[in-house]
Amino acid sequence: MHIVILGNGISGITAARHIRKISEHAITIVSDEADYFFSRTALMYVYMGHLRFQDTQPYEAWFWEKNRLQLRNARVERIDFQDKKLFFTNGESLAYDKLLLGVGSKSNKFGWPGQDLDGVRGLYSKQDLEAMQNHAISREKQEDARAVVVGGGLIGIEMTEMFHSRHIPVSFLVREADFWNGVLPPEEAAMVTRHLREHHIDLRLETELQEILPTADGKVKAVVTKKGDTISCGYVGITVGVSPNVDFLKDSGLEINKGILVNEYLETNLPDVYAIGDCAELRSPPPGRKPIEAVWYVGRIMGETVAHSVCGQRTRYQPGIWFNSAKFFDIEYQIYGDIQAKLPDGQATLYWQHPDGKKSIRVSYEAGSGKVLGFNLMGVRYRHEVCDKWLASGATMETVLPNLGLANFDPEFYPQHEAALVQLYNQQTGKNLQLRKKRGLSAVLEFLKKE
Repeated sequence: MHIVILGNGISGITAARHIRKISEHAITIVSDEADYFFSRTALMYVYMGHLRFQDTQPYEAWFWEKNRLQLRNARVERIDFQDKKLFFTNGESLAYDKLLLGVGSKSNKFGWPGQDLDGVRGLYSKQDLEAMQNHAISREKQEDARAVVVGGGLIGIEMTEMFHSRHIPVSFLVREADFWNGVLPPEEAAMVTRHLREHHIDLRLETELQEILPTADGKVKAVVTKKGDTISCGYVGITVGVSPNVDFLKDSGLEINKGILVNEYLETNLPDVYAIGDCAELRSPPPGRKPIEAVWYVGRIMGETVAHSVCGQRTRYQPGIWFNSAKFFDIEYQIYGDIQAKLPDGQATLYWQHPDGKKSIRVSYEAGSGKVLGFNLMGVRYRHEVCDKWLASGATMETVLPNLGLANFDPEFYPQHEAALVQLYNQQTGKNLQLRKKRGLSAVLEFLKKE
């Protein structure tokens, strides 16, 4: 059997590795972005000079041949699902027995005048990184080296930090009244907003893009905001989210909504065709999860799950409890479970913030039962396995807070803040919970072993 995987991102490569672990099937991986799999989340560190591009590639070049994984650098023009063939732009074709579609995302655009000019890019692909690098190299020749980043999510703040690290002036246009306040609760959103301004970022809140103005030779000259301001610049980063990269698959017989529709086994409506990663849209997502989740670990779990299904062990996709992590310049961010920007009815939240305004711990829970629903951390690191176990088991505040030291993943010489959180909870509720001293790796392992 010949299995073809279209896309060499985390979902496609994870699928290939696990198919090889459990079978001897022929595997071909097709991509036109890069010869080898690389860590997409590490692109910013290449630009900032912390890594070389080859350092983002987890596997040596010999890995692919040793594991009998055929790589093909080609661009797919169309797919004939009835005859089971991929047709490439160079005129060649490739037959498959089973096909895995892991074609990823594309940066959103919303029809702004000038959005296709030279110097307007998102931050998703290797080619986007190269465009940013070329701007940094040539900026000394430009009349205005400023960059403008449009959109206030995780990719937007990454791109802003990248330009800032190369001493390129950057204006950051954010539609909301505080950074990412549609996702972060008000206190955390305000914290990141302050932090950006402390780094002297030209942060323009409640500001949207109107149009991008061209030079005579078709490059970026300036942007105009909906407030009527004109900002001279040589580069525009479009970071208003991503969407499934499925335009070339429309009208092909594949059922597509925003993404490629799949069931709980990641099967499409067509026989022997699966979709995984950013391009997959679950028809019936698990409770608390979204139909499309463009997150690294989701692609990894989907890749491992689908490997079993294509090899005859039909396996249901189970993403587990939601989590994510990022960095807002110097502030680390982690979320486990259900944390909403606006507190839903029936929920309560315990929020502690350090006096320096750069660290905080939030625990959300059911107001009646005390069942813990989620953790939101800024500048403090918690252990994923510990938080996951508490959330999966339905642990209450009475259980979690006294043992909160087990979750802390900060080095032992860092200040610990769990006692302040417990004290705050006691003040708010009139209870008398006491923080237990058991912490450290041995205590964590003992806790994780318990049923």
